[in-house]
Amino acid sequence: MSLDPGQDTGTAATITANGDSKGAWEDPKDCYESGATTKKPKPGMMRRARKVEGGIFFPKPENAVTIAVSSRVLFRTEKEQKVFEQRGIEEYLKYQVEHENEPFAPGPAFPFVKALETVNAQLRELYPDSEELFDIVLVTYNHAHVGVRLINTINYHNLFIERFCMTGGSSPIGYLKAYHTNLYLSADSEKVREALEEGIAAATMFMPEKPIAVSETQLRVAFDGDAVLFSDESERIFKAHGLDKFFEHEKEHENKLLDHGPLKGFLESLGKLQKKFYAKGQRLNCPIRTYLVTARSAASSGLRALKTLRAWGLETDEALFLAGAPKGPMLEKIKPHIYFDDQMFHVEGAAERGTIAAHVPYGIAQKYPHQKPVDKKDSSTSK
Repeated sequence: MSLDPGQDTGTAATITANGDSKGAWEDPKDCYESGATTKKPKPGMMRRARKVEGGIFFPKPENAVTIAVSSRVLFRTEKEQKVFEQRGIEEYLKYQVEHENEPFAPGPAFPFVKALETVNAQLRELYPDSEELFDIVLVTYNHAHVGVRLINTINYHNLFIERFCMTGGSSPIGYLKAYHTNLYLSADSEKVREALEEGIAAATMFMPEKPIAVSETQLRVAFDGDAVLFSDESERIFKAHGLDKFFEHEKEHENKLLDHGPLKGFLESLGKLQKKFYAKGQRLNCPIRTYLVTARSAASSGLRALKTLRAWGLETDEALFLAGAPKGPMLEKIKPHIYFDDQMFHVEGAAERGTIAAHVPYGIAQKYPHQKPVDKKDSSTSK
């Protein structure tokens, strides 16, 4: 049974998929003000239940925006993983039971999940009876014995996560479909690929060594365009024929919609929740904000992207066409809770500046990965 599936080996030294990068996330206060602790919970300490009139409120999966998060990206578990690798499953389970009152420290998905809960709180105020909310499912390869420690950790950090999926080493993909999952975040790139093949939006999360502080009042989600929101059609032209042919292709097909990419549905789900705030006159102070951050040029290849989004009935609050410039500096200003990109080159560049980034292993770029340029001039060749 594998409790810590294989990691991508091509990542930069500064980021890990909840790995052993020394110093990474050792001080969670760098990421969010509430911080984390390795102190034991106080005896009798209980999380306040979220209630509505008539009892505790849980949306039906088919009505909610379901976010499935693996325990390895929600929390830091590398110490426990070493026990498993060095001493085996029985000693690992024994260790978890012995330490079940010690909460795990937050992982890269923690601020994102907290932001989802902030949005939910405001949705419940505006629409008390609505089931159109974020619903978070904790997915783990762990044995059920570890569930006690996970529940204690969730209660300690005052998270509202009631749905668990503990597979005991089996693949969670089938369960994700049963949960009507809108987004799956994991540290296991192979399982992420499996999810994508099943039509589930998914990404492999990485943690920067020094994460930047993110908003506690507004959920910010940033997307790359090609092979993330859109298909990899245009990326294939670029990889096969170069930049000039890419521009020529986009000009010729300016009025032809791009096909959808793996995360188009997740942006759509975010948009539906945004419109609930707009309906209450809260467009300007909506607690959800979305961004398109693309290496496309605006005048030469941006029109097709914008026309496609408009035809889909979708929009992002901000659109940044960088014309090949590095994305890291822009993302550092945006401070998203998560940024999705299909190229590890851009994920690494974002992480170098403290952005929590997630890799979407989809499209032609996985076969022909971009190599990091020596200087910024060469970065214009990466779409």
